[in-house]
Amino acid sequence: MTSIDVHELTKEYGTTRAVDSLTFSVRPGRVTGFLGPNGAGKSTTMRLVLGLDRPTGGTATIGGQPYATLADPLHRVGALLDAQAAHGSRTARNHLLALAVSNGMGPRRVDEVLEEAGLGQVGGARIKTFSLGMRQRLGIAAALLGDPEIVMLDEPSNGLDPEGIIWIRELMKRLAREGRTVLVSSHLMNETSSFADHLVVLGQGRLLADLPMQDFLDSRSRPRVRVRTTEPTRMHDVLTRKGYAPARSDDGRWVVEGAKAGEIGAMAAAEGIAVLELMDEQATLEQAYLDLTAGAMDFASAAASSTNQQKEA
Repeated sequence: MTSIDVHELTKEYGTTRAVDSLTFSVRPGRVTGFLGPNGAGKSTTMRLVLGLDRPTGGTATIGGQPYATLADPLHRVGALLDAQAAHGSRTARNHLLALAVSNGMGPRRVDEVLEEAGLGQVGGARIKTFSLGMRQRLGIAAALLGDPEIVMLDEPSNGLDPEGIIWIRELMKRLAREGRTVLVSSHLMNETSSFADHLVVLGQGRLLADLPMQDFLDSRSRPRVRVRTTEPTRMHDVLTRKGYAPARSDDGRWVVEGAKAGEIGAMAAAEGIAVLELMDEQATLEQAYLDLTAGAMDFASAAASSTNQQKEA
C-alpha cells in the first residue's frame, strides 16, 4: 500500500497564500482526519494532491509519484471532493460505467459499488432526482470503483442520514483495517472522533498538528477525575490532605484536577471509602480543536471572537 506525502507544499492565489509550506504524510492502515477552520487550506491541499491545481512550490505525491503520472489512477486513488459534480441527466449506473470503462473495468464492478453504497435499487434513476445524501453515496461509490489503495474523502457525511453516517464510518475503518490509506476532511468533530486514528490540523494554510488522536487530546487537556462516593465529606478531606483541590459539581460529584482515576481509586480504597462512580475526564475533540485553532480562524462568529478575546485577556 502507498502513502500520501506532502513536502513544503505551497499554493498562492495572487497575494493570498492558501497553503503555506505544508509537510506531512498520510500513512496506510489508519484513518487520518484532516481538520481545520474554513479557509484553512484543506480542500486546496487535496486538490493539489490530486493534480487538480498546480502548486506554487513544494510537492505532493502518491507513493512517491505525482498523481498525473500514475498509469492507473482510479486503482491507486479514489476521491470524493464534490458530490454535486456528477451530470444530473445521467443515471447513477451510467455515470459510474463511464468512469469504469475509462479505467479498464466492466459493468460487474459498477453493480458491486452501487450495492455497497446502498444505491442498487436506484441505479437506473437520473442523478438530478437524487437527494444530497444519495449524491453523496454515489460520490463514495465512484471513489471505491477502482478498489483503490488510497481513499480521499472531503466531508463524506454531508447530507447522510443516521444510517448513512454509521455506514460511512464503518466503511472508513474497514478500509484502514485492510491496510489502505484513508484521508478524510470533516468539520464534524464528534463524528471525526468516532473514526479517526490520526489527525492533521491546518490553520491559515499552515500545519498546526500532526498527531495520533489520543496524543492530540492529551496535548490539549490536563488529567481530571470525576468521583462519587458514599462519604463525600470524608472523600473531600482525604483529597485535600493529599494535596488536591476537589471541586463539588452540580450533580454532587467531586471533580479533581490533575489526577487519574487509578490514583483516586487507590486512595479511596486505602481509606475504606466506597466508590459509586469513578471516571477519567478529558477534553473532547471539539474542545481540543477549538483551543488549538482559536487564533487561526479566518472566519469566526462574533460570539466566538468574544470568547477568544476573554481567554486572551
